Amino acid sequence: MRLPLQITFRHMEPSEEIERLIREKAERLDRFAPDIMSCRVVVEPAGKHHQHGNMYEVRIDLTLPGEEIVVNREPSERVEHKKIDVAIRDAFDAARRQVEDYVRRRRKEVKTPHVPPHGRVCRIFPEAGYGFILTPDGREIYFHRNSVLNNGFEHLQVGTEVSYVEEEGEKGPQASTVKPVGRHHHLL
Repeated sequence: MRLPLQITFRHMEPSEEIERLIREKAERLDRFAPDIMSCRVVVEPAGKHHQHGNMYEVRIDLTLPGEEIVVNREPSERVEHKKIDVAIRDAFDAARRQVEDYVRRRRKEVKTPHVPPHGRVCRIFPEAGYGFILTPDGREIYFHRNSVLNNGFEHLQVGTEVSYVEEEGEKGPQASTVKPVGRHHHLL
C-alpha cells in the first residue's frame, strides 16, 4: 500500500489482537492489487442491536487509481457478527471480491455476454423453403428452412424478429441457426 493502513475503533477500546488481524487481512488485499493507495478500516459495535448482544459493524474504504471501493458490513446481515473476527473476515472477503473485479476491469478481462445479432424477416418464400433477414445495418441475409430452429420455418412471417448466426455461404452471407425472438427482446 502506498499510504499507511488506518484503523479506527469507535465506541470501543482498541485491541492489538484485532489490529493485527486487520493488518494481516489488508496485506492480503495488497497481493491482489499492489497499487492500493490507501485503506481505512472502522470497527464499531452496533448500538442498535443490544437485544442480541454486541454485534459489530466493519467499514473498509479502499482507494485505488481511478476508483474508490467501500465495504460496509452491518450486523443485520449476519447474526454471526457477534464475533468481531467473523465480521472482519466477511468485510475483507467482500473487499477482496471487489478488488478482484477492479483488477479484471483494469485488465479488460471482464467477460461480456455474446448476444447473437437480431434482424427481421423481410421476405419469405414458404413454398421454396427460404427467406431473407433484414439486418440492423440494412443488409439482407439469406436463410433456408433447415436453419430455423425447432422446425419453426412455418411460423415465420414478414416482420418476425429473429436472432441468427451469420456465415459466408457459396453465394454470399447467409444465416444459420435462425431463432424467432420473443416479445421481451428488442431489435438492436
